Amino acid sequence: MQASDIEVAVELDMSLGESPVWSVARRTLHWVDINRGKIHAWRPEAGAPPETIALEEKVGCIAFCEGGLLAAMASGIVRLPFGGTPQRLAANPEWRGEGGGNRFNDGRCDAAGRLWVGTIDADETNPTAALYRFDDGELTPCLTDIGISNGLAFSPDGRWLYHTDSLTRRILRYPFDLASGTLGAGETWVDLQTLGLPGVPDGAAVDGEGCYWSALYDGGRVVRFSPDGELMAEHEVPCPHPTMVAFGGADLRTLYITTATQHLDAEGKRRWPLAGSLFSLPAPVAGLAEPAWRT
Repeated sequence: MQASDIEVAVELDMSLGESPVWSVARRTLHWVDINRGKIHAWRPEAGAPPETIALEEKVGCIAFCEGGLLAAMASGIVRLPFGGTPQRLAANPEWRGEGGGNRFNDGRCDAAGRLWVGTIDADETNPTAALYRFDDGELTPCLTDIGISNGLAFSPDGRWLYHTDSLTRRILRYPFDLASGTLGAGETWVDLQTLGLPGVPDGAAVDGEGCYWSALYDGGRVVRFSPDGELMAEHEVPCPHPTMVAFGGADLRTLYITTATQHLDAEGKRRWPLAGSLFSLPAPVAGLAEPAWRT
């Protein structure tokens, strides 16, 4: 593992930080704390703490839409206009209200403006979750028999969709037709067991060279893979549970890293006092601007 240039961007105590997305227009990083139902917004150049809004339920991921954010909450997909009234767009077919069920988890938009969002098995052990495409007001299941849907990203040329079921410790890639939003047969692209890497593949992002960056939850690092699936770099994070990465900053060459405290006991929190914070790392190349959802 190479020497790490990772620094604390914002010191926090998030339970499950996730889904960082950078707004080029607003020069703002948005991300969520899933378990606490919070969305954070932070402008690095402002020199002020993040602004936070609290929702009434867990929120798995966010994406941009015209004039606001799209939030995949536990019970469904909600549009959150900046300064406006929330609008529910779709119900989560795997949610059972107060009885629980599978909540939404990782997701992002493709270059055509469709939202892809997966669910997570309520017990995090069984293949009861799925990956959905949200387009024209409809949720269409595209992958099923998943335990924890994660690691969703697209190659810069739009030819590949990357995805992982974190329980398998494998990252798969699927031939992707951007025009129709359909997937071909998946293939194992990276196997953490074969590479001897610790942890499980969690959230991810792709850079301008088509390399895939993955946060290894319980592995204490973020890793970079070439388009051919070759391990190119490992960067140690000063806590065991990095959750997702995103490119931001004026030149999209800052890699932001969300982290979690949810599986740390009192001794773990003493050992890793910065766990739950937002970290940053200078990236060797620029990332890609995050697409927005289109109605």
